[in-house]
Amino acid sequence: MPKKQYRIMNIVGARPNMVKMAPLIRAMQQIPEFLPMLVHTGQHYDYLMSQVFFDQLGMPAPDYNLEVGSGSQHAQTAEIIRRFGELLQQERPDMVVVVGDVNSTFACSLVAVKEGIPLAHVEAGLRSGDRTMPEEINRVLTDSIADLLFTTEESGSQNLIREGISPEKVFFVGNTMIDSLVHSIDAARASALVGKLALTRRGFGVLTLHRPATVDHPEKLRAVLAAIAEISKRLPILFPVHPRTQGKLAAAGIENLNSWNGESSLPGKGIWMMGPVGYLDFLGLVDSAAFVITDSGGIQEESTFMGVPCLTFRDNTERPATIEYGTNRLVGTDPESLVKNADDLLSRAGQGSNDNLKVPPLWDGHAAERIVEILHRYLQQHAE
Repeated sequence: MPKKQYRIMNIVGARPNMVKMAPLIRAMQQIPEFLPMLVHTGQHYDYLMSQVFFDQLGMPAPDYNLEVGSGSQHAQTAEIIRRFGELLQQERPDMVVVVGDVNSTFACSLVAVKEGIPLAHVEAGLRSGDRTMPEEINRVLTDSIADLLFTTEESGSQNLIREGISPEKVFFVGNTMIDSLVHSIDAARASALVGKLALTRRGFGVLTLHRPATVDHPEKLRAVLAAIAEISKRLPILFPVHPRTQGKLAAAGIENLNSWNGESSLPGKGIWMMGPVGYLDFLGLVDSAAFVITDSGGIQEESTFMGVPCLTFRDNTERPATIEYGTNRLVGTDPESLVKNADDLLSRAGQGSNDNLKVPPLWDGHAAERIVEILHRYLQQHAE
């Protein structure tokens, strides 16, 4: 009698999802009984925010692209629910797997549960404690309805148990974003973009800003960029600009930043804006940087693994392991604190060694294998 085939529908919507999903797809392809399907909601849709990640991560083309596009939080979520609902009723997979905390994560989770299809959430349990963050709402709601919850750090498991989730549903497995980094780091270090910089290793900083709390208020955006301009008097700072941030810069009338086309070496110090870069190029930049300034989540993890200091311009982080074990500093949202911490990092440059750096437990490049093993066991136990 042939073995049962399990059809697993894997959801991505934004670029961080793709980084987290790629190792899972590879691991599922090693299980003969698994038939993985990939659904792209289209939440991120242009080449540099979407397709380049499929290309560089070696992911298969999506089986389905819902082509939802941009929109307000509620409109985008509603459209994903509508389109994914139609697809799920048509396909009826054995399981739905979601990753991360974007609108696609929660929207597809809600549809799966209402359709009675088992739901697994990868990167569960992370909590910032800040309900003003759309991602926090997506995390909490998704975790509350998932059948299997896979955590990246011990705090995630503790958060879920404290919230009343049955321990039998919670599995501490490690971080699939680190799986992708381990898989890609050699190619990232060979990135042509890094070579074009013509800068010494640790001779520049990298900046990313995109969260509403940072960029949606013109006066706050001007203040943080003024602080970063002060830091950039000591070394160049590369600023790959998220499309959302680009729009906010224009709306705030901020036009006095340098632009760099990525085709020649940087002329000197200052903030240098550039368009979004691909996954490998960005990893290569971070790996070579003196430090990273960010309000993002995943970069806190990637910089920790690479041993690159990270200044997180936020009042909270859902990834406390990056502070406990790694190189992350939570500097708050006071621009003066950002300058002070950057000055401290630069004054310490060259002191000590990175040889003894620690990374959080189970950030070893094998999280996806552990997850897929648990999925396999779960599906076998629940097969009709």
